[in-house]
Amino acid sequence: MTRTWPEKLATDEAALAWEFLDFLRKTAVLKVDGLTREQAAAAPIATSPGLTALGLLKHLTAVERYWLCIAGAGLDLPSLWQGDPDPSWHLEDDDTPASLIQAYREEWANAEALKKHAPDAVAADGKRTVRWILAHVAQETARHVGHLDLIRELADGQTGE
Repeated sequence: MTRTWPEKLATDEAALAWEFLDFLRKTAVLKVDGLTREQAAAAPIATSPGLTALGLLKHLTAVERYWLCIAGAGLDLPSLWQGDPDPSWHLEDDDTPASLIQAYREEWANAEALKKHAPDAVAADGKRTVRWILAHVAQETARHVGHLDLIRELADGQTGE
């Protein structure tokens, strides 16, 4: 998977926001790709026993499903957050790096529906603009990519962007 930095002389705000989100998405995938299931399911931080690479990727998939697809574009898809507390972090026996990377990438395809809407358009939920939703998902993804940096380094010593 190739990551490309967004255009440095960008003039289109919406295109730039999507380019940064794409960069962050691919970074998240690269942080999980190459880990064994055991490494990716490990929770190496004692104070956060539910924080795993697979859990983070599963959560990011749920974030995209809800914010970009359901709240943003109004797609008729089931939420991956049904339950309390948030079940998106919980792993199933058949969750693997490959299966969750595939699920995450499939959600990117679903989210393409939001690109049809202008940034200042009111999102399908009627409560926010598309711009707000896209910024929210980018900040959430960036925050969790930071977690993935740490988890990857603890899993196998790999560092870097």
